Amino acid sequence: MRPTHDDPGDGPHSAAWELLLPAASAPARTRGRALQAALREAVRTGRLAPGTRLPSSRDLAADLGVSRGLVTEAYEQLTAEGYLRSGRGAGTWVGAAARAARPRADDLAPRTPGARVDFVPGTPDLALFPRSAWAAAQRAVLADLPHQDLGYPDPRGLPRLRVALAELLARRRGVVADPERIVVVSGVAQATALLGCALHARGLRSIAVENPGSPQHEALYAAAGVTPVPVPVDGEGIAPGALRASGVRAVVTTPAHQFPTGIAYTARRRAELLDWAREVDGLVLEDDYDGDFRYDRAPVGALQGLDPDHVAYTGSVSKSLAPGLRLGWLLVPESWAADVVERKRTMDLGHPSLDQAVFARFLERGDYDRQLRRCQRAYRERRDALVAALDEHFPGSSVSGIAAGLHVIAALPRRHGPEERFLGRVTAAGVAVRPLSAYTHRPDEDPGAQEVRLVLGYAHVPPARIAEGVRLMARAAGG
Repeated sequence: MRPTHDDPGDGPHSAAWELLLPAASAPARTRGRALQAALREAVRTGRLAPGTRLPSSRDLAADLGVSRGLVTEAYEQLTAEGYLRSGRGAGTWVGAAARAARPRADDLAPRTPGARVDFVPGTPDLALFPRSAWAAAQRAVLADLPHQDLGYPDPRGLPRLRVALAELLARRRGVVADPERIVVVSGVAQATALLGCALHARGLRSIAVENPGSPQHEALYAAAGVTPVPVPVDGEGIAPGALRASGVRAVVTTPAHQFPTGIAYTARRRAELLDWAREVDGLVLEDDYDGDFRYDRAPVGALQGLDPDHVAYTGSVSKSLAPGLRLGWLLVPESWAADVVERKRTMDLGHPSLDQAVFARFLERGDYDRQLRRCQRAYRERRDALVAALDEHFPGSSVSGIAAGLHVIAALPRRHGPEERFLGRVTAAGVAVRPLSAYTHRPDEDPGAQEVRLVLGYAHVPPARIAEGVRLMARAAGG
């Protein structure tokens, strides 16, 4: 439509008719809304430019073959919203308030674009998600869920799910699980944020984090106003002397399978960690992110079972089902429960009820146990395939850490260094990897160090692709 500041003439009448004709053809009961939407969109996109004079309601109604009242109502509605302006006896004009919005929806989900084989750790095999069993649980829940359960839920979670989680965690992980102290959360990230806020509210401004460790812990606590303090991890776990010297009263740990080193905390180190927590009346956050996956023996029980008054325990379905479900749990000491629950309430008013009810049924019927067994078989096979491929293509390499979880630490022979050159070559070959140094707080580390130590995730890579990826790495490295 051509902008004009004078007599509208035939051009604006004709253009308006063309813009709005589809709306005029809408069913009678929706025609008014369709006309308003078409006018609104024409102004937003600039097809009706600011300052354009619109036809009179009588003329536009005649052009479109609709009632004059329909056009008058549309003009009045858009004038009230600021899209149009009008004056008595002066006609109706396009206002200057609206600005066109760019129609885009970027995908910010973490991806590794262009990689032929992706060994970046942290992702399970999403193809293992039990779609049929989950869909059956959804249908059953929708058929049986009481109407009141669709209201605002208990911020801790549906009682049915908290009871089922308490049974699961006590049975599989040796947790002292009181359903009254379980909070259903949208993954370990929210559990971390909740505890960070609770720590800050009690005047604690720092928390120890494992070094090396997950960078997500640092960012989440920093966002809550709590400063992460890196404390070194040795072959037994977090170093107790350095922990005491840090002066903190809270620490986040991964004792069942430390990320990324792959060790399990020894019994002695577990006892020392709990002694420290009792001495300073502190809090240990136990992130049991892949504690169910142990391939050489039964998993070591959770640290929380030894001292539920000083250990908060968190986990999720991100490695066993799918991270996109955003389902997890936080079990807090009694003295922290009220603070954490109140922050959960103000943060989001509770987790979605339907998702909770579906997961509760999934637990109650044994579907979750079956899924864990299925994942365990697949991931053990893939770990074995990765170790065998490294032995074949990188003779002299070593894999450290326990046989557990979704990643390994691979130390390659020094001839493949320095690390920076190796990473450049394998990336160019289309293989995505992360070095151990990416998870370590060592700002003075020599970037040209000869040793190459990789954190290789394998759970999401089929065995044949694992072999191909290691072969490509070896070829790129000149191995």
